[in-house]
Amino acid sequence: MSDTKGEIIETNDNSDESEDRVQFKRQITLIPAIAIVVGIIIGSGIFVSPKGVYEYSNCSITISLVIWGLCGLFSMLGSLCYAEIGTTITRSGGDYAYIYEGFGSLLAYLYLWVSILMIRPTTQTIMALTFANYILGPLFDTGCDPPQNAIKAFAALALCFLTYINCSNVKWALKVQNIFTISKLLALIIIIVTGFYFLIQGDYKNITSTSLDPKSHKTCHQSYSSAFYSGLFAFGGWNFLNFVTEELKNPYKNLPRAALIGIFISTLVYVLTNISYFVILTPTEVLYSPAIAMVFAKKVLGVIAPLMPIAVALSTFGSVNGIIFTSARLFCVGAQQKHLPSIFGMIHINRSTPTPSLIISCILSLLMLVTSDIYQLINYFSFTNWFVTGVAVAAGIRLRFTRPELYRPIKLPLILSIIFTLSCVGLTAMAVISEPINAVIGGSIVIAGIPFYYLQNTCNNKLNKFNSIRSSLQKLLQVVAIEEEQQL
Repeated sequence: MSDTKGEIIETNDNSDESEDRVQFKRQITLIPAIAIVVGIIIGSGIFVSPKGVYEYSNCSITISLVIWGLCGLFSMLGSLCYAEIGTTITRSGGDYAYIYEGFGSLLAYLYLWVSILMIRPTTQTIMALTFANYILGPLFDTGCDPPQNAIKAFAALALCFLTYINCSNVKWALKVQNIFTISKLLALIIIIVTGFYFLIQGDYKNITSTSLDPKSHKTCHQSYSSAFYSGLFAFGGWNFLNFVTEELKNPYKNLPRAALIGIFISTLVYVLTNISYFVILTPTEVLYSPAIAMVFAKKVLGVIAPLMPIAVALSTFGSVNGIIFTSARLFCVGAQQKHLPSIFGMIHINRSTPTPSLIISCILSLLMLVTSDIYQLINYFSFTNWFVTGVAVAAGIRLRFTRPELYRPIKLPLILSIIFTLSCVGLTAMAVISEPINAVIGGSIVIAGIPFYYLQNTCNNKLNKFNSIRSSLQKLLQVVAIEEEQQL
């Protein structure tokens, strides 16, 4: 890191000097920022299987709706903690940048290690497979699933197309995010309006029923902690806007505003959509249906019911775009700090897009398509989500004492950050206890990154012989290193 580590770099968006400098351009305004938050949070889950909260709330509609609301409030608290550290360290990279500043290079490298090796590629690939499955499903007869090779080919096509869009123009990528976020919200609004129409008409039989079909073999469980954990999983991605802080216009205001508004919209949509499901569907259908929105559509939407799989596909397509957009910034910042080859820390000289990072992200995701059980790979790291989040917020707490001179335009009461961090510890413990074998395997993979950390530190000064290859790639991709003014 440079001597300006952790300091705020004031950027004048209108200055000629800023326009001429090779760096990320601040072109994400409030509305696209909100679209990124909403687009990543609301994926396919609310359309397919939001039953976890209901099941572990002992099949109580009231309690499950309260838990959905509490999950939204908890995510908002987290977003405030991230707004504080994100406006203190105005660097893209999110968790990586904060962990680097707070706890040093090794922990940051290990986070980057599992992100680039497993978490980001598998997440992108799983969402792309979900998109392909729902877009191809209507083309086949009822009860006949699309061929796996066709699904994988279409998923690969989606990944390559979105990578091309993101490489070509940041504004194109933002327009894609805006369009598909609006599309998924419109689909959910149709579900919400339909459900509330029947509710206003006095259709209360399902919402007041608590009995399950004995033939379904489904049971309810009273485990509010599990219900809360399940609900929080649906809010995954609320902190992803922090990965693109350098491209936000007026990040001091737009970062917290976009995060809070995006989480509020997502919470409202989740609560209202679940109410509609409860009005139309029986308790057994809510618990048993593998694709709850499809069952809902077949019961009440008539001729437009076949459009619901397309709505799910559009929802996941937007989520894939948002994750590709943010993943590339993470890899780019990691390369700028010499944790990855320097070529991945470069951006296009005219478009200001992190082209090499986008390409490697796409390649890694495509490689995941050939694995036999990609879903098991992501399960190994289910415990890391809240652990990393807690460490990032703890880094902000530590910086309050080690670097009190840093400018903090947002400063929460310290007790809130501590409560959130301790909550993340508890959520991590829950994940480890529920899947100890996966946690051990995932933890072992994380620890396996330590030798590579010291190896790359040793080899960094011995890679001069590859300069010619790097220069050739720079010319081919038309990329250059970001100028030093934007380094931490």
